[in-house]
Amino acid sequence: MAEKNETGRNGEIVARQYLVDKGYRILETNWRFRRFELDIIATNDKELVVIEVKTRSENYLMSPETAVDRYKIRRIVSAADAYVRYYNIQLPVRFDILCVVKKKGMSFEVEHIDDAFFSPMR
Repeated sequence: MAEKNETGRNGEIVARQYLVDKGYRILETNWRFRRFELDIIATNDKELVVIEVKTRSENYLMSPETAVDRYKIRRIVSAADAYVRYYNIQLPVRFDILCVVKKKGMSFEVEHIDDAFFSPMR
């Protein structure tokens, strides 16, 4: 497996554990709807939280959160809308980004950006 794929997979494991430690309940990971995918869907009992995980090695050129552009946001929001409709969720939805940076060895640094973006207007 390519090192990049391994870093991403480990980053998602770290992200899930981080969220569980913060009291979130993980509902889904890598949930797919057609050609869209949501990295993590969780709840904190008052909101449905859709989390985009961005993992980078420490020598990254661009900060992880800048990889979530307008195009990516529209895809995430479309998939979240499908999830909410499919499961008839009655909670408000929040969109977060978890930036996971792999340091030397197997240590990771996590930055959690709450309300990272909102659903765009049409």
